[in-house]
Amino acid sequence: MQKAEQILQAVQKMGERRIPLTRVYRSLFSEDLFLAAYDKIARNRGALTSGSDSETVDGMSRERIQRIIVQLRCERFNFRPARRIQIPKKSGGTRPLGIPNFTDKLVQEVLRMVLEAYYEPRFRDSSHGFRPGRGCHTALANLQYKFKGAAWFIEGDIRGCFDNIDHEVLMAILARDIQDGRLLNLLRMGLKAGYLENWQYNRTYSGTPQGGILSPLLANIYLHELDAYIEDVLIPQYTRGKKRADNREYGNLAYAIKCARNAGDQKRVQELELQRRKLPSQDVHDPNFRRLKYIRYADDFILSFIGTKSEAEEIKSAISAFLKEKLHLEMSASKTLITHSRTEHARFLGYDISVYHADDKISPRSGTLTKTRSINGCIRLGIPYGKVDELAKRYMRGEKPIHEAGLLAFSDAQIIDVYQQRFRGVAEYYKFATDRKALRKLKYVMEVSLTKTLANKFKSTVARMYQRYGGKRTVQGFTYKVLVVEVPTKNGTRYIYWGGIPLKVVKPGTEILDDNNGRRNVTLSSRTDLVQRLQANECEICGSQENCEVHHVRKLADLKNRWRGRKEKPAWVTTMIAMQRKTLVVCAKCHVAIHTGKPLPARST
Repeated sequence: MQKAEQILQAVQKMGERRIPLTRVYRSLFSEDLFLAAYDKIARNRGALTSGSDSETVDGMSRERIQRIIVQLRCERFNFRPARRIQIPKKSGGTRPLGIPNFTDKLVQEVLRMVLEAYYEPRFRDSSHGFRPGRGCHTALANLQYKFKGAAWFIEGDIRGCFDNIDHEVLMAILARDIQDGRLLNLLRMGLKAGYLENWQYNRTYSGTPQGGILSPLLANIYLHELDAYIEDVLIPQYTRGKKRADNREYGNLAYAIKCARNAGDQKRVQELELQRRKLPSQDVHDPNFRRLKYIRYADDFILSFIGTKSEAEEIKSAISAFLKEKLHLEMSASKTLITHSRTEHARFLGYDISVYHADDKISPRSGTLTKTRSINGCIRLGIPYGKVDELAKRYMRGEKPIHEAGLLAFSDAQIIDVYQQRFRGVAEYYKFATDRKALRKLKYVMEVSLTKTLANKFKSTVARMYQRYGGKRTVQGFTYKVLVVEVPTKNGTRYIYWGGIPLKVVKPGTEILDDNNGRRNVTLSSRTDLVQRLQANECEICGSQENCEVHHVRKLADLKNRWRGRKEKPAWVTTMIAMQRKTLVVCAKCHVAIHTGKPLPARST
């Protein structure tokens, strides 16, 4: 049996060499590839959520994989409609989410692994969404590095991108690189599978399946056409000149300063230096110098441009025309804006983007005694105005923080941990923001809400909660006042903290900014022992080696709570708790007994 790593490495080499994919459909017959896919998606919370039927990850077995492979080999496999539900939006309204059944998820994950191995080496460095080793922060880090000195920002937003992807255009794009009719037919079936909403079947005429594992990758393949157009056509067209011309007025003042210094007129030198500091050393309106840069995350993109506003309008129109004519997509008029980098700010990935300009901010040059205006032209990443108040609103009633009633049934450690993880998520996301310290207000509101929640739970006061849980914690050489709960475990005492999260601005590392840093190889993450246990084919209850499958539970904590305090626990519960695993490899008989509550057979010797 060919290993999954060997298959993916071979496909990746074809992608690197720009060789069309041929006879790749037969790679889907690899059991090891399916086991790798199962190993990955079994850990997701949604694995135990059923789609349009009752099928979930529970009961997974090698026999089940073989049945899927037989269906694929005989070309009898069909994707089933996803179950569609509506998820509330923070801004109001809802968004659709499709939930496929587990078999479809498994096949989609296998397809995703194969296609990602092929297309990942071909994607551009300007693309950051839904790619291994990339994300929001790599996009922002590259933006801060590449967009220096920008005069204009062109914000791009594609209206209903994922819902409006044209199936025929997408299949034509795939057909350029995939010369395997069976694989293309399988992908087309996935796009046309439809969905069930309120138990009524609906066909899909466009878009990638909402909630589908393969959908983000298909969207990246589709929007790669936009990346190529901007980088291969627009950027060369709107980039010229090696450097800006020198500012003559700045040069004249520099000469006058030199003359005054030679004459010993220090007062005149100081006057002239103040005048010079207000001028750029280069001609910012140099008609022979243009620069266009581009960053995309999913369907959001932003460009920086050094040039005139009229040229920026031309670029915006060219992108809009390309999307409409070639990809059958439209840009959102309300969200696609051209903003001046110094007087306004652009919005990208939840950050406000602008350019610094302050002639009075000077710092010593490296290794010299002279000074430079070091921040002029640098990119500022900031928290949007009103965002902190918006986040704090959740914990307030009127002008005062209040307790959170939904957490009163939780343990002390759980309450503190919930607040800590919420704040840590916000603080981590805005780690590049120059005004990150503005999150102190949110921290204060959340801390008051936390202490009021604890006080409400114990019918006590906030002051007594500080006396009870107050402590100190040292992080990165700084000591913080925190709230702490000690939780005894088998391996010792575990400490659950509130606070102790530094709010110092994190500077992006240069290692993720270089466009030529080389693309990462597509490799499988380290396998868990789940696959090895399944391949061993031995029931972990009775020792049988016939028809073994995997029993899954959503949370081990739920299992512990359900049987807490009972003197006698079923053997499977005791085994899972002792193993500290959410999975148990069992034979078919034991699995039936687990779900029906019948006595389990004794272990064979």
